[in-house]
Amino acid sequence: MSPQVSIVIPVFNEEQGLPLLFERLYPALDALGRSYEVVFVDDGSSDASVAELREQFERRPDVTRVVLLARNAGQHLAILAAFAHSRGTYVITLDADLQNPPEEIARLIAAMDAGADYVGTIRKRRRDVLWRKAASRLMNRLRERTTSIRITDQGCMLRGYHRSVVDALNHCTEMSTYVPALAFTFARHPVEIEVAHAERAVGQTKYSLYRLIRLNFDLMTGFSVAPLQFFSMAGGVIALSSLILVVYLVIRRLIVGPEAEGLFTLFAIAFFLIGVALIGLGVVGEYVGRIYEQVRQRPRYMVAAVLEQAEQGATERLAQAGAAPLPAPLASAVRVRGASE
Repeated sequence: MSPQVSIVIPVFNEEQGLPLLFERLYPALDALGRSYEVVFVDDGSSDASVAELREQFERRPDVTRVVLLARNAGQHLAILAAFAHSRGTYVITLDADLQNPPEEIARLIAAMDAGADYVGTIRKRRRDVLWRKAASRLMNRLRERTTSIRITDQGCMLRGYHRSVVDALNHCTEMSTYVPALAFTFARHPVEIEVAHAERAVGQTKYSLYRLIRLNFDLMTGFSVAPLQFFSMAGGVIALSSLILVVYLVIRRLIVGPEAEGLFTLFAIAFFLIGVALIGLGVVGEYVGRIYEQVRQRPRYMVAAVLEQAEQGATERLAQAGAAPLPAPLASAVRVRGASE
């Protein structure tokens, strides 16, 4: 029987924070009074995160499933891998760093009970560093102006999705995507609510400045052609301005005569135009690169194994799926599957 709620949690090198997450997550879910499952997806961790997840699976095999990816695929593809293995009517994503309290899950469920099929969240009293807050506000405004996606806080991953939206996501094949924005395009009744936000319990964020820039490139190129249109219009404006400048210089030469002044100004203008052209070429390259990734049709992620409670009581070893053997006999049956998408 499918659970009512699926909690999807991507994990990447979170061995220090996982015990704290387990302590708060499961009591909060037990208090809901609904059937649930927790789907952890390990995104190719290099620390002891997998061992922590296996131990938690042994403790609560009835409500815990663990998807182990063969290599790091990125947070959003890892979430899509977990979506493919989730079964709940309501699917809620949550980061493993406890910056969003698990106790807030009940509020998202209440919003979906009221009819929402997509529940976005807005962090109140955000606890990130100043540069991340400023960058987030800038990208939010830029995205709203260039796409039809209205997400107030794109960086908060505590979100709720109805099964109909998740099923639509599972049929998508983009190599580069941003799950909340893609889900928003499929939602018929999206809402947003405010949620609490805290500092990271332990460890450091996995998103460097470069990864944040790449994520925003994915967001812009995956949901809009506005950058291409901008440079098309900019090219027209520059061409018209250049024509006016040429006419002005010809008239000036006829009236004043040949002049040697202004040479460095022309150099500056030329370098500026070259810079604009290179930026435009880079934007085109971003689109072409994503098209190239898509037409290769390689798997978006590789699932090494799935830890879940088997229906018939048969136990298989993880080594059959190309992963390390289980550290000890599990208290319940484990079904292990290898797959790719």
